[in-house]
Amino acid sequence: MKTFLLRFFTWWNGQTLNTQLWTWLYGELVGEDENGNRYYRTKGGRIDPSLGFERRWVIYNGYTEPTTIPPAWHGWIHHIVDTPPTEEKYKPRPWQKPHRPNLTGTPGAYRPSGSTLAQGRRPKATGDYKAWTPGR
Repeated sequence: MKTFLLRFFTWWNGQTLNTQLWTWLYGELVGEDENGNRYYRTKGGRIDPSLGFERRWVIYNGYTEPTTIPPAWHGWIHHIVDTPPTEEKYKPRPWQKPHRPNLTGTPGAYRPSGSTLAQGRRPKATGDYKAWTPGR
């Protein structure tokens, strides 16, 4: 019952009931990445008349986090390339870095030296600021 309610009311825990139904009726599995995300397109690669191109979507494995899409699939899901990585021999470029999760809101998030959340003390003001006082 809990799984049914989560699928019915939440979208961040994976696919909803409506997405599951849409995928079952109109979707065609294209492939799966190393994170367990599954990629779909309209059956037969049909062009969606309302969009003007084929509809593509991803069903995330677990928590919905778009930064878990690897570079090979990113190009396909955003219509940058027409051939999915499962149909071609994809080789990462030397400048592509391995995936790092989005750390925003966690203790590992980037905090510049002037941030109030950064470790240590904030640097003193440089003296180029003069406070405004009314009546002067």
